[in-house]
Amino acid sequence: MRSRPPDDVGFDVRDLHVFTRGLSALVPPSLARRAVAISVRTDRSTYACSDPVELEIVIRNRLPLPIDVPTTEQRLFGWRFDGLLEASEECVFRAPSPNELSLRARERRTIERVWDGSIRREGDRTHWEPVEPGTYEIEAFLTTDPETTDATTVTFEQS
Repeated sequence: MRSRPPDDVGFDVRDLHVFTRGLSALVPPSLARRAVAISVRTDRSTYACSDPVELEIVIRNRLPLPIDVPTTEQRLFGWRFDGLLEASEECVFRAPSPNELSLRARERRTIERVWDGSIRREGDRTHWEPVEPGTYEIEAFLTTDPETTDATTVTFEQS
């Protein structure tokens, strides 16, 4: 197999044997969407309001065949904190531009992110605020139609 550099998310993208790639064409998009799973977890369930949060997002193909999963936009996946995309109030316009997530048979891709625990606020000026004490949801998603999601809850306490 010929190796290419990792893509912009850091996945090791490899050309597959032509026979194997041909098998993915036999899996209809509706089945591919149901075969892909996403999960999210954090390193702890309770944090001080100033603590960073380590996120682990896993994307997994549950089939023994390669799949091509259609997405509704160029972004393949993401995460939300209490409904805010990547903990930001910033409105981001993305023109609909379909993309495709290709996964090998039973492939698992792990994405790790560290969030500093602050929320980007929009107003007269953009600024970052620490999270208020409370319990919040962190959700990971794939931009499929309908969205494939998983969520976990975290609690922030006064430090």
